[in-house]
Amino acid sequence: MSTLAHTMMTAARSADSGLSGPGELDRYPYAETSAVDRVGAPVWEGADPELGRVSRRAAGSRGRGLHGQLVQQLGQMIVSGDLGADRPLVPEEIGQRFEVSRTVVRESLRVLEAKGLVSARPNVGTRVRPVSDWNLLDPDVIEWRAFGPQRDDQRRELSELRWTIEPLAARLAAGHGREDLQQRLSDMVEIMGHAMTQGDALTFSRADAEFHTLLIQIAGNRMLEHLHGIVSAALQVSGGPFTGCERPNEASVAQHARIVDGLGTGDGVAAEAAMRQLLTVHPEVERVVPAPREH
Repeated sequence: MSTLAHTMMTAARSADSGLSGPGELDRYPYAETSAVDRVGAPVWEGADPELGRVSRRAAGSRGRGLHGQLVQQLGQMIVSGDLGADRPLVPEEIGQRFEVSRTVVRESLRVLEAKGLVSARPNVGTRVRPVSDWNLLDPDVIEWRAFGPQRDDQRRELSELRWTIEPLAARLAAGHGREDLQQRLSDMVEIMGHAMTQGDALTFSRADAEFHTLLIQIAGNRMLEHLHGIVSAALQVSGGPFTGCERPNEASVAQHARIVDGLGTGDGVAAEAAMRQLLTVHPEVERVVPAPREH
């Protein structure tokens, strides 16, 4: 096994999946009657009081301390419909419910506003925006939808986008001859093969995600590169019937290897075909994304 492959496997196995402690926060007092007397206060019973459990990826990516965890919690509640546009989101009530500081609440709402989930206006307050305004390509929003009531639609849509993006990326990548990145792709295939034999699903999935991200980078299309977050998010939320390479198996490793072979020989057609085959590992996918029509 190459040095890179061994290093990545070691790192994956030693990664800490737990959340770091929140530390001491600046708590602030509220009027005792603020939540009780306010008409139309939101119902928070659907929220998880243990913020450390709000997301599968909270520690690994965007969830940093209470701020990131609160973003995850509120985002999930909005996407699931637990928080709707029928009543405003009052910062004081959020702070009391989750026992976080004014600063944490304010910054969390700003993040959600940037994602298109909420809007803050004078004399109106902060309200949930309609789905049509959400940034549906945001990795967080993708995750929240994938684990919420819209999970089937989200995974189907992700599969359809991958079917469009990744075969094209494979074909374009075959013409760029980036030997350094192609070697890294080979390393990822090696890692995946070894992880499969060891039953190490975590290392397999991380190498898989790295493979697909690298492939889009090699394609040399900047607009495609901006869409790599969609592919990464799709792999992160895999597990439903509409994803193609989330399970460690010999067929998946073989198709990844064929893609690398196509890149090595400059055969874009072969690389594209191997990618399409990879994305249709499960029979269910073929019903979602039919084969191109013959003209």
